[in-house]
Amino acid sequence: MGDAFPRRPSPAYRAAARRALRVTVSASAGFYVLLHGFDSAVGATYALFGAIAMAGLSHLPGSGRRRAVLLLGLVPVCWVLITLGTYLSVRTWSAVAGMLVVGFVLAFTAVGGPCFAGAATGLQLMYILPSFPPYDPGSLGERLAGATFGLVLLAVAEVTLLPEPAALPYRERAARAAEGAARCADRLRSAPYTLPEAMLRTARNLSTGLRSSHVPEAERPAGAGVRARALAHTGLATRTLLGRLTALPPPPPTTAPPREAEASGAGAPDPLRAVADVAGETAARLRGDMPDGRAHARLRRIRQALTAADDASPAVLRRNAALLELVDAALAMSTAADIAVRGRAADAPAPGPFWYARMRAPRLWWRRLSGHVGGRSVFFQNAVRISLALAAARLIAGVDTLPHGFWVLLATLTLTRTTVRETRRTERIALTGTLVGALVAAALLALVGTDIEVYAVALPPLMLVTFTLGPVKGVGWAQALFTVVVALVFAQLAPATWQLAEFRLLDVLTGSAIGAVFGLLAWPRGAQDELRRSVAVLLRIAAEIVVATTAQIAAGGRRVPVVTAPGHRSLQHALVMAESAYAQYQSEPKGPAPPRAGQDWQAALIAGHHTLWGADRLLVPPDPVVVPPLGREAAESVIRTGDRVAADMLLTSARIDPTGDTVDTPVPLHAPTASATIAVDPPGAPRAYYATVSWLVSLTTDLVRLAGDPRTAADAPVDTRRSHRAGDPGAAPTAGCHDETDRQNRP
Repeated sequence: MGDAFPRRPSPAYRAAARRALRVTVSASAGFYVLLHGFDSAVGATYALFGAIAMAGLSHLPGSGRRRAVLLLGLVPVCWVLITLGTYLSVRTWSAVAGMLVVGFVLAFTAVGGPCFAGAATGLQLMYILPSFPPYDPGSLGERLAGATFGLVLLAVAEVTLLPEPAALPYRERAARAAEGAARCADRLRSAPYTLPEAMLRTARNLSTGLRSSHVPEAERPAGAGVRARALAHTGLATRTLLGRLTALPPPPPTTAPPREAEASGAGAPDPLRAVADVAGETAARLRGDMPDGRAHARLRRIRQALTAADDASPAVLRRNAALLELVDAALAMSTAADIAVRGRAADAPAPGPFWYARMRAPRLWWRRLSGHVGGRSVFFQNAVRISLALAAARLIAGVDTLPHGFWVLLATLTLTRTTVRETRRTERIALTGTLVGALVAAALLALVGTDIEVYAVALPPLMLVTFTLGPVKGVGWAQALFTVVVALVFAQLAPATWQLAEFRLLDVLTGSAIGAVFGLLAWPRGAQDELRRSVAVLLRIAAEIVVATTAQIAAGGRRVPVVTAPGHRSLQHALVMAESAYAQYQSEPKGPAPPRAGQDWQAALIAGHHTLWGADRLLVPPDPVVVPPLGREAAESVIRTGDRVAADMLLTSARIDPTGDTVDTPVPLHAPTASATIAVDPPGAPRAYYATVSWLVSLTTDLVRLAGDPRTAADAPVDTRRSHRAGDPGAAPTAGCHDETDRQNRP
């Protein structure tokens, strides 16, 4: 323990100490007031374990004030759980059935975002606590009062005892990024038509600040409601806009500079100025102002002009295609921000990428939950694993009438991990810590005997040390110290001997063994296998969409606004599954065999987003329009390039998740560079040709990066690799989630 208390505590120790102080004060106050002031041992137990469950064993994100509000909102939920646990504990079979159902429901709520995931463990404990004899419905009032008292004390402590300052809200992050985009757009209107290095760094930092991995959990817009989805959509559209601005090609030498052309009235209105105006309008809206929306309407008119401009040189058409992507990202950002601020009262186009804007919260939540019901969702897998383990633990504890069987389920709940390898490692360390703690507790109980005053004085400082060192030092320290804590608690509730420590060790051993068994039987490799399968499915569906999109572009025809192009809902669902698996995969320790060098899983997710956004942008216009077919040479070029990209997707999919007879030899990707594509441009190709080719080139860049080919590391600017996601504000995550993606916020 030499380094348990460093001379200069790290931020992790300081954060743990602040939380430990709040847990200790609220739990101790509730315990002693009810035990000695009201002579209610039952109420004291529920007050203490209620505070420990929701703050010591759970991780509620956010500032102290936000956690307090969340705790008060969870009080009625705890009432329901305690009532169910009290009445279902009358028979072992009903207690087991209740544990199976309630355990699954509480674990599955993690799909709702970090707040739900953070509260799940504590809520599980609030149901487990009354699920054991004595069967005493008459004490239900004491149980509810004790738990309520403990949670209220904890909420007060969260607000008053060393509260953390509120983090920068996501809306403000998005507003600052929009302001940065406005400055970039204005700078690109003048020679040399590129951004200086300082502005590039600022744009990248603003974009990175909107990534879910760089946003505190409580501030991530990961909910299923309209405003949360729209705010996530705003962030991704803003990142897209910043990325496209940093990669915008300069205007052809033969054209008038944008600023001078607009000033002289020699050409169409400058799209970059309109983009800058819309970005400024968006920032103001996110900060609470209500702009009139004229900049948005003007940008829509400019978009129509860009769409109709087909009679120009190839250089101008390439520039227009890039500008059109900028305009689309800016319009998506502006519309999403309006929905994020005004909710269903906003003027959102429907149908289209803002399909959620008119839906009520219950329907949106149903879509979120139903999308994860199935064996391919890691949220579903985790919920099944933990619910089966808890039900088995309750059955064994009930049949064998284990003393303090509550500890069996607590060990199962806290020690089971998503991979069998990590479960074994965790349990080995936890059992060692429990053994040490049991020896200390046994010696203490034997020496002190029934002198309750000693236990009462020793409990608060020991709790403070336990909840300070446990989260930082690891599960071994946590189990050792917590074993002594529970010994001191139960020694004050009833006369105890050294055998109490023996029961604690036996129960933890039983619970950990149950967790190990179900970790081995239920998806033992965690997200590793699921990630390979889901990414392979994602790429196969994306390949189909690439082929279908290029064929429709070549054939032309009538385009009308729809929610998405055909087949895209399947790709959206595949993205949800892959993003969830990727988020969990990031949080899991890797096995002894490291992943293949250069494998970039995130590139596959980005490729999926690029496929969705690009195909929708090409095939789903904001207004009905008739698109003429491409010429013969342009159509052949687009279809040929699309087929090659789709073939590369299928080959990459086969290498990621091979079947028994798949050749594992790497197959070189047909990577068309931008310069090569431009060199073979057919004469007279329209704007749609250049927009489609630009989309296909970006997909190929993602595929080469996914395959681990170092040749593309410097081929594309950093931000352009993530620049097509405005049409699909994914989440995250989450939980370890999601580094890059907000998992369930489909557009």
